[in-house]
Amino acid sequence: MAGPTGHGESLGAALGDLLRAQVTPRHWLSSYSAKHWHAQLSQLTGTHRGYQALESTGLDVRPDTLIKWLSDPDYNVRRSYRDLIHTAYENVAIVPAEPIPDLIKNGQFEISGLVKTGNDERERGTRRAAPLRIDGRRGDWSAIEALWLAGDLRDDDLEDRFIDNVIVADIGEGTDGWEFGGSSYSVELR
Repeated sequence: MAGPTGHGESLGAALGDLLRAQVTPRHWLSSYSAKHWHAQLSQLTGTHRGYQALESTGLDVRPDTLIKWLSDPDYNVRRSYRDLIHTAYENVAIVPAEPIPDLIKNGQFEISGLVKTGNDERERGTRRAAPLRIDGRRGDWSAIEALWLAGDLRDDDLEDRFIDNVIVADIGEGTDGWEFGGSSYSVELR
């Protein structure tokens, strides 16, 4: 029985596809698209959560000042206040990433695609060569998870860190390191 599988044009893209299918990444809510401070403030003051975000950033103005700001988009608001409004807006608009679950960190990975170590280069996951099997439990996921939670985990970073911190931790450096130079990969989690 097949487990969750990710596909991509690189090992990192396949791993990223698998990860995003299992865990919600950090993302921006599509309903928050205002760019100007006035539009951001108007949207924030429309919800209780928005007011809380303004308060948590330290925006402390009298109600009549807030009314003046809301009634005139050209009102001359100090830069420091506009920065606080923008920070509050981002705090409401950005949904934090879920942590990478143990299901993934402790999973057994089967990698199919072109794999090279030293002079051994072959297409894994075919009748001629089994998938490359990696035990995720042996890996150090801290660097991967830190980038994931920050919303900065690009596919190439994921590939590099997965090789260095998970593959090498499980089965070693290989003959001359590990290379994944193919153009199509799948990663199945078992």
